[in-house]
Amino acid sequence: MKKLFVGNLDASTNEDDLKALFSEFGTVRSSSLATDIFSGKCRGFGFVEMEGHEARAAIAGLDGKDFRGRPMKIKYESPRPRGRRR
Repeated sequence: MKKLFVGNLDASTNEDDLKALFSEFGTVRSSSLATDIFSGKCRGFGFVEMEGHEARAAIAGLDGKDFRGRPMKIKYESPRPRGRRR
């Protein structure tokens, strides 16, 4: 299972849009959008989980593709470094 970062999304994007877009390349195991706590709108990025070969196909097919007037940025999710910054 691979987790993909999906960036540069329009504020009107919802989870159903994300699932429909990625389901063209395989089974979407889970999806989530980062939403604004006050407005509930998409903050411009989200995450999708798919099997490895399906995730590679989705990256190849969707990275840079125009979605609602904005070119999407799709890559494997990389964990944030833990600990305090100084």
